Amino acid sequence: MRAKITYLVLCAVLVGYFLLTGHRGVVLVAQGTWVTVPFGLAVLVLPLIGAWFLWRSGSFVLNANRLARELEAEGGLPVDELARTPSGRIDRASADEVFAVRQAETEASPGDWRCWFRLAVAYHDARDTPRARKAMQHAIALRAGRAGTDAEREPGLSGRTP
Repeated sequence: MRAKITYLVLCAVLVGYFLLTGHRGVVLVAQGTWVTVPFGLAVLVLPLIGAWFLWRSGSFVLNANRLARELEAEGGLPVDELARTPSGRIDRASADEVFAVRQAETEASPGDWRCWFRLAVAYHDARDTPRARKAMQHAIALRAGRAGTDAEREPGLSGRTP
């Protein structure tokens, strides 16, 4: 719950920043000089890029959480079977073992979003965040019916050794 509150507070701060920046861009354009108009237009682009990024990140989180709830309702969420160090961090060898199982499961059923979801969790546990995100994006696309099962459209299966 603390992470959700932090996320919402940061989103609110960013939206406030976008509004202030956008206002400053409008003021610069309204000045109408040959220097302030292009500068104001450039400043107006920043909140647009930031809003797009915020929207993409937020929709990714919402879609991933929706898949997690659906998988939990089916009883298919991966069980935390990882060994941990005394400090509580995931043991790398244990994460590699679980990753190998999840990778084999996904290779056997490349069109199943559930396998891709569990692979994304295994990537995350193995501290490979970029591939975890790509695998989760693929799971979301599969669930929505937007992805095929071609090998080139399936990120992360070839060439990954944690």
